[in-house]
Amino acid sequence: MIRSRVGQLNSGCPDRFRLHAVLPFGHPGRSMTPTSRKSFRKPQIAILGSADPGSPAFDLAAQAGRFLAENGITLVSGCGSPATRVAAEHAVAAGGTVLSVIPEGNMPAADWPATVVVPCGMGDARNLIMALAGDACIVIGGRAGTISEVCLAWLHKRPLLPLVGAGGWSEGLPGNPPDERGNSPILPWHDIAELRAQLHDLQLLAG
Repeated sequence: MIRSRVGQLNSGCPDRFRLHAVLPFGHPGRSMTPTSRKSFRKPQIAILGSADPGSPAFDLAAQAGRFLAENGITLVSGCGSPATRVAAEHAVAAGGTVLSVIPEGNMPAADWPATVVVPCGMGDARNLIMALAGDACIVIGGRAGTISEVCLAWLHKRPLLPLVGAGGWSEGLPGNPPDERGNSPILPWHDIAELRAQLHDLQLLAG
């Protein structure tokens, strides 16, 4: 009925003035069904921590950033430490999406390694946004700021993926969770192959 009525109205009209039928959801002639509608949002992984340039942890942060980008995962990074910044740099270089949440209220310089920047103007309170902005959190090394982010992620039930075998605070996280409640899984990784497996188990990685 809808299409036949539109056809009558279009009769004799030039192409640029023709009407097009827009069928409601549930109409048998509409190709899009509720089961064919999928989420537009990509998985998001927050990368937390710190590591010195030239260290194994720093190199693995770079590899992790590239790996996430190549697999269509949005990287969330404050870019404030060498490790989180190099992860963002490699993700951007690989054509990925990088969301950078920064403590300041002003936009950073144009060479900031991110595709989207949120200057939250909240100082250290920004750590809560970082903890919540990932479907899971990769933890690399880390100092006091990382510890606060990890505890907030734990409170809000975000899975934690600490790098082990490369030193730093993340090394002891699997055996020393923030508390006894078991809020979320703690899934350690030594290399990118193990990171891939852990993300696959969390259903954040296809294939």
